[in-house]
Amino acid sequence: MFKVYQRIDHIAGNVVHVKASGVTYRELAQIESRRGESLAQVIRLQGEEAALQVFAGARGFATDARTRFLGHPMQVPFSEALLGRTFTGSARPRDRGPLPSGQLTMIGGPSVNPAKRIIPRNMVRTGIPMIDVFNTLVESQKLPIFARAGEPYNPLLARIALQAEVDVIILGGMGLKHDDYLFFRDTLEESGALARSVLYIHTAADPVVECLLVPDICLAVAEQFALQNRRVLVLLTDMTNFADALKEIAVTMEQVPSTRGYPGDLYSQLAARYEKAVDFDSAGSITILAATTMPGDDVTHPVPDNTGYITEGQFYLRNGRIEPFGSLSRLKQMVNGKTREDHRGIMNGMIQLFAAYRETLEKQSMGFRMSAWDNKLLRYGARFEKEMMDLSVNIPLEAALDLGWRILADCFEPAETGIPGRLLDKFWPRKM
Repeated sequence: MFKVYQRIDHIAGNVVHVKASGVTYRELAQIESRRGESLAQVIRLQGEEAALQVFAGARGFATDARTRFLGHPMQVPFSEALLGRTFTGSARPRDRGPLPSGQLTMIGGPSVNPAKRIIPRNMVRTGIPMIDVFNTLVESQKLPIFARAGEPYNPLLARIALQAEVDVIILGGMGLKHDDYLFFRDTLEESGALARSVLYIHTAADPVVECLLVPDICLAVAEQFALQNRRVLVLLTDMTNFADALKEIAVTMEQVPSTRGYPGDLYSQLAARYEKAVDFDSAGSITILAATTMPGDDVTHPVPDNTGYITEGQFYLRNGRIEPFGSLSRLKQMVNGKTREDHRGIMNGMIQLFAAYRETLEKQSMGFRMSAWDNKLLRYGARFEKEMMDLSVNIPLEAALDLGWRILADCFEPAETGIPGRLLDKFWPRKM
């Protein structure tokens, strides 16, 4: 039986308070008012009072509105028919297609039992050298992309969606501008990648509570695909908008604020989503890449700061490139020794030389005279930035390793690279 209550005690913003008993946290409710029916979710229980966040906003509600609790949390339909579709943050069709049908899956459930997980062991190829060669993405990894406002993190995610060697892409947008939503949709559609993708998009004009639903819906659907032995890549943008939505609701609920006004459970809220990354022992996998903007380019801001304690490394996006210093994939050692024999040698040697190039740039800016070695480093650094770091470069891992050898051979003598002799003997390009 549904529990029905005939009166709302009071309304604060988009949160309504109802005296109710026997309801549960995150349970859904249908509120009937003069403007029609609206869906809401229980976000706090205090004694006999339940606070409900109204998805479409509480404007126009009166205290005589009728509240009917549905007895279950938010659920999302799952079926193969989701592929190629675009939905809102509350899983309603955004592409004017039919309502989704299929098995109902609860969102926001617990993380996968550790006994069902296996140690990450497979590389996710993206065609981007700064990822594949230097900070390899691994199946079941959870990685943020830290970037300040204005950096091309959404185009980078779109590139990865097009090129990643996975079975299914789940894209979750939070607080996107409408132009960004159209960019993702059109890019995937024009390339043919939309057929293996599902998009859940919350725009800045949509109700704030839907922003909070996006990661949970994406991860619930991803888990179902993974249980069908699919390799799933979940792309989320922007987790700072997700955290700001948490803060907005916490302010409405008059919760005691923590650092910079964010709720005290920010770490737990972020971890509950990131920890859904998994490689099943007898099925597929879920890998998570999440863009996280840094207000003021401040990595100590609460959102990136908390994220760094949860995830297995990070990518820093600066000046339109993945920065090699600061970016880190903590799981890359699990796979880059299994790709090609020279992978680690090229990775370590090229980054060490690039660090020397950066030091040479500082010397040059201070007016020091450049030595022959400095000139070699300047030539090398310019080529590394153009041919390896530029995000427009799109080549397979093996071609990227071969390119690395050619750049080294054009700029240095073999002994100057610091790469082990056995690799030099086998891979150093022979001059014709």
